[in-house]
Amino acid sequence: MEKDCTLRRIWIFLSVIFAIRELRMPNTVMNLKPQDVVVLLKLCIEARKERPPYSKIAAELRMSVSEVHGSIKRLQKARLLHGPELGELPINRAAVEFIIHGVKYAFPAERGEITRGIPTSYAAEPLNRLISAGDEPVPVWPDKEGTIRGVSLKPMYKTVPQAAKQDPRLYEALALLDAVREGRARERKLAEEELLKRIKGTNG
Repeated sequence: MEKDCTLRRIWIFLSVIFAIRELRMPNTVMNLKPQDVVVLLKLCIEARKERPPYSKIAAELRMSVSEVHGSIKRLQKARLLHGPELGELPINRAAVEFIIHGVKYAFPAERGEITRGIPTSYAAEPLNRLISAGDEPVPVWPDKEGTIRGVSLKPMYKTVPQAAKQDPRLYEALALLDAVREGRARERKLAEEELLKRIKGTNG
């Protein structure tokens, strides 16, 4: 009987410890929004010693300054960005892990109808040089000025097509991210390898 009581007390103690740890764990996925992924990717592919001004990020991503500010704060809370003392740059290891392995589950790709738009995923650079699309409709971001007809793929955020038109490096990174989110096994593997080449920095 005494042995059973001792085991029960140990079990209760361990249960309490695990419950406390669970409460302390950051809820990364639920706290983040789609635009936060775009901001994080933008910062990851730029070699800088500190975060660019909010106004510059906002202009280049076609977002408002308040949207960018909110994204930076959420990314910090999710432990994907350093604080001001380290330039508010990506925590490289955590950012890579989230972009390569987490985004596809937190923000799965959404396909739609055939439309005119901008090629993405394996249909855009650099994967379109490595993968043949064949006869099937290629994925595109819907855009009235687009020159390609394909199957609609909802962009990570509404301003992505406009931002991608002005920044070829960002366009490649976002297209690669789409391939990670919605591609088949070979496409995902190649996309992951190409993304890793583009994510710069040594901030952890």
